Amino acid sequence: MKRSEEIVEILEAYDLTGSYRAAAELAGCDHHTVARYVALRAAGEPVVAREHRARPIDAYLAKIEELVARSNGRVRADIVHERIVAMGFTGGERTTRRAVAETKARLRAGQRRVLRPWVPEPGLWLQWDWAEGPRIGGRRTNLWCAWLAWSRFRVVLAVWDRTLPTIVACLDTTLRRLGGVPTYALTDNERTVSVDHVAGVPVRNPEIVHVARHYGMTIRTCVPADPQTKGGSEATVRISKADLVPTEVNLAEEYRVFGQLEAACRDWCEKVNTRPHRETRRPPVEMLAEERLRLHPLPSTPFTVAFGTTRRVNWDATVSVEGVRYSVPHELVDTRVWVRFHGDDLIVTAVGQDGPVQVARHGRSSPGSPVIDDAHYPPRSGAAIAHGERTPRATSAAEAAFLALGPGAAAWLVEAAAAGARGVRRKMTEAVALAKLHPPGQVDQALGTAAIAGRFAENDLLRILAHQAGETVAKPATQAGETHSLQPGTAAWSGFGLTPGPEPDPDPGTESGTESGPGSAGPRPTEEPA
Repeated sequence: MKRSEEIVEILEAYDLTGSYRAAAELAGCDHHTVARYVALRAAGEPVVAREHRARPIDAYLAKIEELVARSNGRVRADIVHERIVAMGFTGGERTTRRAVAETKARLRAGQRRVLRPWVPEPGLWLQWDWAEGPRIGGRRTNLWCAWLAWSRFRVVLAVWDRTLPTIVACLDTTLRRLGGVPTYALTDNERTVSVDHVAGVPVRNPEIVHVARHYGMTIRTCVPADPQTKGGSEATVRISKADLVPTEVNLAEEYRVFGQLEAACRDWCEKVNTRPHRETRRPPVEMLAEERLRLHPLPSTPFTVAFGTTRRVNWDATVSVEGVRYSVPHELVDTRVWVRFHGDDLIVTAVGQDGPVQVARHGRSSPGSPVIDDAHYPPRSGAAIAHGERTPRATSAAEAAFLALGPGAAAWLVEAAAAGARGVRRKMTEAVALAKLHPPGQVDQALGTAAIAGRFAENDLLRILAHQAGETVAKPATQAGETHSLQPGTAAWSGFGLTPGPEPDPDPGTESGTESGPGSAGPRPTEEPA
């Protein structure tokens, strides 16, 4: 078999000489070879095609094709080799593998699906699909990925679950971002959309049908494994997961709270919708402005039946469900929200200008055990949290002047009131007067020090101010002598434990004021005057 370069030289030699033999002498080959290549060129056949030569395995090609066709192209080459060896084939396994590969390639070429590209029209098709999001606090999240077919405008939302109320909320939010409603919405055959299949025909979920009628569109489901109806949404899922889910490839940071993931989804949508699309060479947000002219008007109120039952938010930012109070953000006080149970979780949904939004999620509790989330309430000051007291609020000009000194004044008032200090109002007035003589910052610092030390007596604030200013009271220094000692002496202990004895009697036989004799029984006391 000649190389392609040699064949080209042979044909050039023939074109130059016009003779087979002369061209053979110039090209260094036989004139029959020149004649064969010239004939192939004249017949319009490729002159560089490899000629098929007879092989020993050609006698078994029919059996190889039969085995490949019976297995629908899944049979292994070693199994085919064993079969034809038993039939008398003496060639090697490598020859069999090459023949099996050629047969499978011809089979796939005959079974290959021919797909026509889908050319969408503006205002007709919206597709959505799901992607598994990152885990936050060990909990799984999901990414709602919607794609408007003609303008390629994408909407990605972060949610916790794939329930029907969540789908309705995501669908309403997507339509409000688009500014209109398309004719069809295309998605997978999940249980929230298709409850059954009869003879290959999907049976729609009645709830999703009511949702579609509310917005004036039709829900369609795609054909399984059909890239014509799934290509756009699957591409949105792929690129959103590649950018939003932290992996070793994109080096994205882990999300600590759910709000960070929601913000990342909004930033991602803004980025991909403002840059030119590879297919259209135009930004999707620019094409969306044109497609809005073909979209249907959006209902002013969202579909809220699937969100659960309504509750009025009390003044303490809680809702009561089955006798249990659950907290919601304090901005929703005196508004209406929707509550529903999903498993062991209570989901609270609020509908605002941007559509329905999940505002709270709590674990199920029992009556008598309210579930309160501190994040739903405004932050309190440090003093109020530490002492359980309300933040001081001025009700008069004198109180306002005192509290204007700073946080030290507020802390002093709280501590003095708790300690029951006397003359609180008079001392507050004195502090304001001192602030006119001293810098207000120093007075506030002295008040804070007094609050910490519990110094609320008269002139305590003046002493603290003098100490902070480095002033000392001039007093005469007292210095002890060498003979002075604070150690007590022991002279007082010299007579400890001794009693004085009786005085000596000059006449032992007589006793002053007594008589003694043989007839006396003893000494008699003297008579006291009457």
